[in-house]
Amino acid sequence: MDETRLSPYAARSGASRGRLHGETESAHRSPFQRDRDRIIHSSAFRRLKHKTQVFVEHEGDYYRTRLTHTIEVAQIARTIARTLALNEDLAEAVALAHDLGHTPFGHTGEDALAECMAEYGGFDHNAQALKIVTALERHYAGFDGLNLTWETLEGIAKHNGPLLATADAPPDRLPFAIAEYVARHDLELHTQAGAEAQVAALSDDIAYVNHDLHDGLRAGLFTLDQALALPIVGDCFAEVDAAWPGLEALRRRHEALRRVFGLMVEDALAESGHRLAALAPASMAEVQALDQPVITFSGRMAGDIETIKGFLFRHMYRHYKVRRMRNKAARVVRDLFDIFLSDSGLMPEEWSAAAAEAGSEELRARIVADYIAGMTDRFALDEHRVLTDPAARA
Repeated sequence: MDETRLSPYAARSGASRGRLHGETESAHRSPFQRDRDRIIHSSAFRRLKHKTQVFVEHEGDYYRTRLTHTIEVAQIARTIARTLALNEDLAEAVALAHDLGHTPFGHTGEDALAECMAEYGGFDHNAQALKIVTALERHYAGFDGLNLTWETLEGIAKHNGPLLATADAPPDRLPFAIAEYVARHDLELHTQAGAEAQVAALSDDIAYVNHDLHDGLRAGLFTLDQALALPIVGDCFAEVDAAWPGLEALRRRHEALRRVFGLMVEDALAESGHRLAALAPASMAEVQALDQPVITFSGRMAGDIETIKGFLFRHMYRHYKVRRMRNKAARVVRDLFDIFLSDSGLMPEEWSAAAAEAGSEELRARIVADYIAGMTDRFALDEHRVLTDPAARA
């Protein structure tokens, strides 16, 4: 991309703080483009194809997975970053990496694994994403992880906001995977993330609210009449009905919900543009030093989105059909954790060898958690079947 067109507060690849392990940079790609490409080519990124968003992967071809969600987040992030004269490549890299740490079965799997890990330092999917890109991807000769730039790692760690109140705050409340990494590579967890990482976080909200409306209606978890009572949604359907009376149902839904999507993006652009103009940061460092994010929705839009999220929680995420699958999914994760912790030799050789060398039960539990977190929905179900069903073949 042409970095001469960037705003003063955008990240510039030429001014990157670099990589933990020094490398000769590409003659054809910027450091942030290289980060993006390494993320796309990682094993963890490929596994997102078979990881749950809301519906378990095998429940239907049309529903979003973690991979399709991630691609949608990246597309939104590029649009917002480009319009605000931010670094598209960095925003895209953070967006593509933001869900790498998710377990099988989405937040249900994460909650179950966090429960299992409660006495061993806990589990957090954002921290796990950082661990994946700094340690668990093991393909390069000179280092573990992907050796991403400081700016991309910072965005992955704190795209949702600062993790510490002050620079000298004790790190005892940090997820252990983050605390472990920043002990050797300071990501300045007390500051705001750069604007590009903030863009990725806001894009995540836009993507999942909109595609969950699509998927919930498609699955019949709530009715169209219920959705029409929501802010923004009802007005968008009315606009479509006025322009195309009698439009076929599928096209009507698509036309209306793409307007919902567009309004959220336009609001984010307008409000963020106003904030940036008012605050007038002169550099990326000044964005990070602010006491508030610069990429955000207007107050009214933020309130409307919270209303929609509350609706989705009640009518979709807590729907009895979804809860039934989540109950089974949580049991699978808990069972796998208990089985592997009690006998780590049941894991594949690479993992069982690492567990055998662990100096404590806590370290062994973390290895087990890493193994389970990397599973796809399908693989977790297969592993559970093999380990618990006497008739299943190993």
